Amino acid sequence: MRGILGRALLAFCASAAAAANVQSRLADAWRDAPEIVFCTRGKYDDGHWYANIGHYCDDAGKKAYPGNGKPDQSALYRLNPATGAKTLLLDAAGGTVRDPHVAYDGQTILFSYRPAGTEHFHLYEMRADGRGLRQVTDGPWDDYEPCRLPDGDIAFVSTRCKRWVSCWYTQVGTLFRCRPDGSGITCLSANIEHDNTPAVLPDGRLLYMRWEYIDRSQVEYHALWTMNPDGSAVSVFYGNMHSWTVMIDALPIPGTQEVLASFSPGHGANEHAGFATIVSQQHGPDTQTAAVRLSKNGRIRDPYPLGTDLFLMARDRTLLLMDRSGGEHAVYTDPSCTVHEPRPLRPRPREPVIPSRLRSGQADGQFVLVDVYAGRNMSGVARGDIKKLLILEPLPKPVNFSGGMDLTSFSGSFNLERVLGTVPVEEDGSASFLAPAGRPLFFVALDANDLSVKRMQSFANLMPGETYTCVGCHEERAGAADARRADGTLLALKRQPSQIRPFTGFPDVLDFQRDVQPVLDRNCVGCHNPQKRAGHLNLAHAHSPHFSNAYIALLTRGLVVDGRNGLGNQPPRSIGSAASPLLARLAGGHQNVKASAADWRTAWLWIESAAPYAGSYAGLRNTEEQRYYGNAGYQALGECRDILKRRCNECHQNTPERNVRAIPFNWGLRRDKERHLAGRPTGSHERIILPNDPARLYDPGVLVNLTHPELSSLLLAPLAPQAGGYGRCAKTVFADRNDPDFKRMLAAIQKGKSLFEARPAWGMPGWKPNPQYVREMKRFGLLPDSFDLASQTLDPFAMDQAYWRSLWPQ
Repeated sequence: MRGILGRALLAFCASAAAAANVQSRLADAWRDAPEIVFCTRGKYDDGHWYANIGHYCDDAGKKAYPGNGKPDQSALYRLNPATGAKTLLLDAAGGTVRDPHVAYDGQTILFSYRPAGTEHFHLYEMRADGRGLRQVTDGPWDDYEPCRLPDGDIAFVSTRCKRWVSCWYTQVGTLFRCRPDGSGITCLSANIEHDNTPAVLPDGRLLYMRWEYIDRSQVEYHALWTMNPDGSAVSVFYGNMHSWTVMIDALPIPGTQEVLASFSPGHGANEHAGFATIVSQQHGPDTQTAAVRLSKNGRIRDPYPLGTDLFLMARDRTLLLMDRSGGEHAVYTDPSCTVHEPRPLRPRPREPVIPSRLRSGQADGQFVLVDVYAGRNMSGVARGDIKKLLILEPLPKPVNFSGGMDLTSFSGSFNLERVLGTVPVEEDGSASFLAPAGRPLFFVALDANDLSVKRMQSFANLMPGETYTCVGCHEERAGAADARRADGTLLALKRQPSQIRPFTGFPDVLDFQRDVQPVLDRNCVGCHNPQKRAGHLNLAHAHSPHFSNAYIALLTRGLVVDGRNGLGNQPPRSIGSAASPLLARLAGGHQNVKASAADWRTAWLWIESAAPYAGSYAGLRNTEEQRYYGNAGYQALGECRDILKRRCNECHQNTPERNVRAIPFNWGLRRDKERHLAGRPTGSHERIILPNDPARLYDPGVLVNLTHPELSSLLLAPLAPQAGGYGRCAKTVFADRNDPDFKRMLAAIQKGKSLFEARPAWGMPGWKPNPQYVREMKRFGLLPDSFDLASQTLDPFAMDQAYWRSLWPQ
């Protein structure tokens, strides 16, 4: 025993000695370090890494920036490591300073500043002694996270992209650039979600964080990407296949092929807090071992590489040094405020200038795809299977009011998708085609029957006049280099680039009620209606508190398989038209149904463009509207809680193992996410629970029919067949319609209908957009200030199209 204790004591002493040695070495390094500049500021309330600019969509009076509308404790300081002297460079006096960036001369500081009493961050510049303060950008936008480019211009993140986070209440910032005086502002990024923290790599490219979620989870993918400083040659740097990390604040480590970043866990933390991590460029973009965590003692912020083995960073109110072993040494602690973005005041060499090859004024560029069959997760796809590419465009939002999809989709896409058309794929798997510049695009590989083989689940974009070459679906970085050596032997390069062939006569952005419900009415509702319910399926139009009953039925019965939020790179033929039985049934594979070519194509276009419900973002509901329409449905269940307990809970109750009981009811639906996400149709066994809080029961919205209350499944499923019911219960619950409980439930649903009709919902005559949608369209210059929502109307589809067109490169 004494031997074991002795060895443990020796190990402890050795560890303590090593730690002391690290502390001593880091302390010596700090005394020799150059002076640094850093910020102090208060925290912002929102827990997301990005929600620190502008106002919230629901309430323009609620601010997201630090202080949340109240005076901030913010300043810009200079610190001398040798003497410990701290010099105030700029007192924000209630405003906020952020993102200091030291220019190549080591004597000029570029930063983002929101003066007290103002709404927006803009770029400012001053000398390192605090003199010569100069404003660089202005306007009703937030400009932040600046980075000086080798040619003297400035790259930065800005809300000038005029869009809102598709799954939150705050605005989006994407990459822009401008001249040193703030003129010539140019958009570099087509992203519809956030870009963050641009930095110049040793070869002159820009490194940045890109958040995206095309056909996959909105909270999981925030990888490192690169682009040329003119916005061309966008390519993944690291991590686009790895979930649950925000890879942010990345900077190159001098003299290496590595970058230092903050890996903020999950969906990211307030102020980018994460773990100091080194990422090597010597591996592919998916190699897990390329990323090595340094942090051992908790999260840090704003890491900066002072050398190959010396890193400066912040944690709470403390500035600290860290080495590659994860050893730490605190060098400064502020007495009252959190510290941010420490940067050395020293000269550094300029990276090479990458000449721009763009052609201003050109509306398009060219994609060259070397081999569509080369890539990840293509098992089961044989050469010759793919005949075309469908070109889609994910569309940004002018407003958003929740962390969910609201009326855009049911647990699927957060964004509408525009159908541009198709281009051919040659026999060797190559494709070459022109595509519009400055817009996010993604591709779906189609077979000879136009059924989806593989979806891209990411996006690409072109700058004006750019030619972009890639290998195939979800390529590896090594393959991309081979693609650039394409020498003209590809079949697609033996002809002129293809033009995208549109679907003439069809809408490019689809709406379920306007476009798809008529297809169901003509081909399906004759059998699948509330009276016949063939196959226990009702596809007749009826409003429910949120979606229509027919829309929910298609999704929950597995007749349509959309992008299914929550998934990564999915196997071939598991999303879209190939996985959606509805199309085979419309094509003649079901009873005597044979839809017209136009009807089949309409359903196909809708499915491939993410199967949306509301085909305009004007249909998104603010918080008050969501509550109102929800209450119209809650009226039934809330007033009938005692009935549901007495008459239904015997069969419909929680179970300890799954908190839900699976029974053969397709009238009571909660989306069977586990089965649906696994790609298996839910079939006739849907899940229903009657919890103590009945509001949870029908959230998908099919239990009550607010168009014809007497046809509500909540009433007819437990009603005996002899009384005109479905008789779907194991035992008769309501023998006839004179049952007092039946009458009471019907009255409650009728009351909900009255509430619903008093304020027409999306798709109903008399519907109006909410004030926030109108406010943003005025702010974006698309509606006159004189527009009066109370007395004037607008076409929501045309309004959205005008908004999207306004974002295209001019």
